[in-house]
Parts: sequence; structure tokens; C-alpha cells
Amino acid sequence: MDAAEHIGELNRRFGVAGVAEIAAGNGGLPLVRITSGAAAAEISLYGAQVLRWRPADAEEVLFLSERSRWELGAAIRGGIPVCFPWFRDKADDPRAPKHGFVRTKRWRLDSLRADEDGTVTLVCVTGSDDETRRWWPHEFLLEYRMRVGRTLRLEMSVVNRGTSVLRFEEALHTYFHVADVHSARVAGLDGAGYLDNMDGNRAKTQQGELQMTQQTDNAYMETTETVELIDPVLGRRLRTEKSNSASTVVWNPWREGAAGMQDMEPGAWQRMLCVEASNVLGCAVQLEPGEEHTLRATLSVEAE
Repeated sequence: MDAAEHIGELNRRFGVAGVAEIAAGNGGLPLVRITSGAAAAEISLYGAQVLRWRPADAEEVLFLSERSRWELGAAIRGGIPVCFPWFRDKADDPRAPKHGFVRTKRWRLDSLRADEDGTVTLVCVTGSDDETRRWWPHEFLLEYRMRVGRTLRLEMSVVNRGTSVLRFEEALHTYFHVADVHSARVAGLDGAGYLDNMDGNRAKTQQGELQMTQQTDNAYMETTETVELIDPVLGRRLRTEKSNSASTVVWNPWREGAAGMQDMEPGAWQRMLCVEASNVLGCAVQLEPGEEHTLRATLSVEAE
């Protein structure tokens, strides 16, 4: 079955007339396109990556680079990439793909349902195979449930299907769209300890709201509270409520970091800020054989 036939078959099985269709996206990569009274969204089945989400009567919430590479083996720059089973570089193998391998993996669409209120729920699944074992010799199953409506509820479940303890990192690497990162602020982290990756992962403590003034890559540890990205120009707060998430990452490459990114157009770093529900570094998850862990994050938009 070629790509067009595969997408057609998915659409026949899962499509909901006038609400959700499976179509060929950029580079021919299949995506789920949602247009309902509650929200408009696009979710790529390559990486199970939310690319766009715009609740009814709101502006686009996510940043997506115009120079993203739409090809197998390359990560898509923007939206909400899924990082698993490690974050940043793999500690014991610098050749391994950054942020793990599932964001550049084809996922299987398992179910899709539309409710009367316009909310659409889809589930994507992936797991261990010969390619993943090349980098990480463990047996696992990932089930990712996305509930798309006036809020965006994300639930990623990991099952240890092997016979030994499973330890992994994970992150929902959310690229939020902002009008101007210089005026953006992040609230909800006051007093939290963090590791500053721009300063050799030196331990520091957040004082008040985080104001963006330079290249930032902070991993806030033992943080479970709701975090808000305040955008005074667009007059909105982008909230991330989370559970089973013990760390929060805030990242912007700034001018220096973005200069080396071929998949980000010049100046685009000023229109994005990542605030990520995660379990990284010392907050990595450990699962016994047969155990299951679910990371949850709910994104919402409120007027400033």
C-alpha cells in the first residue's frame, strides 16, 4: 500500500465528516486535521506531534517554524514534540538522536472520536522495535491520548513490557507562540530550584516571575504546580496544568542559539517560548516490569 492509499484507508476508518480528516501534510506525512466548533488543530502521525491548536475565538497557541524539515528522520521544529526515553543528549551515547527517538517515529492511529461539544479525542500508539532497541534495549508501549477542544488535554502513558526495571525521561516539548519573547513572563515557578543548562547545569533558585532576557534552558526540579506563560502584547495567559510531572523546562535559544538552527527562520526565536511538562534529569521515572506511568498536561488560554 503506497502513502496515498494508506492515508485514504485511515480516513475511511477514522475520519469524521466535517470535523476530522486524515490527510497528507507537508512532505506527504499523514496528519489529523480537526475543524470543529471547539477548536482547530493539526496532529502529525509522524512523531504523534501536535502541530497547531487554536481554540474557538482565540489566536494560534503554538509556534511552528516555517523552515521545519518535513522528512523522515528529521524532527519537526515547533508544535509539541514528544521527548522519550531521554531528554537532551543521551548521556552514554552522543550519536543517539537528541531528545530520544519517538519524535521521529511513525505512530499508529488507534482511535478517533468526536463529541457533541466539538471536542475530538484521538489516541496514537507506538512501542519498542528493532530500531528503538538499537539505541535503548528495553521493551515498552507508549499510548498518547490527545483531547482537542477549548482546552488541549494530553495524556502519555508508558508501560514497562520488559522483565527489568525501566528508567526514562520524558517531556511534552511545547513551543508556545508569543508576540514578543522580550515581554513574555513565566509565572508559577517562584522559589523553585532549577538547573541552568546555559551555566553548566549549575543549581539556582527562581526569584519571582521569569523574565526573558537571554538564551535560557532551565530545568525546574520538583515542580508540580500550574505554570502560566503571560503574553501582555496578545493579552493572554497560556496555562499548563500538569500531573505526574515533577519537572518543568523553560527554553528559548535566543539569537545566538537560533543562528545555528537551519530549521528556524531568522528572528523566529522572538515569537516562541517553550514551557514543558516533563520528568527529566533527577526527576526521571522508574517503572517495575508491568507497571504503567501516565504524564498529563492540560493547556488552556485565559485573557490577561
